[in-house]
Amino acid sequence: QVRLVESGGDLVQPGGTLRLSCAASGSIFRLATMGWYRQAPGKQRELVASITSRGSTNYSDSVKGRFTISTDNAKNTVSLQMNSLKPEDTALYYCNAHLNWPRPTDYWGQGTQVTVSS
Repeated sequence: QVRLVESGGDLVQPGGTLRLSCAASGSIFRLATMGWYRQAPGKQRELVASITSRGSTNYSDSVKGRFTISTDNAKNTVSLQMNSLKPEDTALYYCNAHLNWPRPTDYWGQGTQVTVSS
């Protein structure tokens, strides 16, 4: 069983920065694709950024150039550095671990709230 715990969400002004962290139980980064998703009120959950076990990253067009995903294998954490935040970035942000072995499985954290407002 994989446990994911997010932290770092806060209220920030437009143009500000935040860094989200997700602590994972166990050493799963060598096997999992880690991702950050977000869900705004009334909208579907969407992928923000992901990073494979080999370090390949993928970003949604809406955050490309502003957000950076990274992992620290020694600390079993995945982080999301968010710069130049916009009001439309306001959402509940979830950490995800996707494993393909022994079967496709997704694990989710409980979410951390990011609010961008003046």
